[in-house]
Amino acid sequence: MQVAQEISDRVEYPCALCGAKNRIPRARLRDDPACGRCHGKVFPRAPVAVTDATWQREVVDCPIPVLVDFWAPWCGPCRVVGPTLEQVAGERAGSLKVVKLNVDENQATAGRFSVRSIPTLLLTRGPLPLDQIAGARDKAGINTWLDRFI
Repeated sequence: MQVAQEISDRVEYPCALCGAKNRIPRARLRDDPACGRCHGKVFPRAPVAVTDATWQREVVDCPIPVLVDFWAPWCGPCRVVGPTLEQVAGERAGSLKVVKLNVDENQATAGRFSVRSIPTLLLTRGPLPLDQIAGARDKAGINTWLDRFI
């Protein structure tokens, strides 16, 4: 029973830099853990591109909240929000993962979340969507929205 308890108190997650699997105690997830192999930070410091095929691994299996940016390369407001999300990813690294999903190339996932306009931001925790907003927001607006959940 003791061994089973220890295993459930840990999360296995690959390093953003080298891909090595790290066993992280759940109580230390918010401490921005370092990789046991390369000693870099486990969670990414910049937005990560995600696809329909990588959704499960990058979003659902992530042990920290994930901010999903539904975007398209031709969308002007999406290009305006992009640098803001890069700043948010760097500032909230370790407590929030930011991913970007191109809606033109990944229509199944965009349809599953009823994305009708872009940019749309979706905040998830594991498989659970917490909230979703549509339209471009400035950094202060995004941070205010995130602070309600994180």
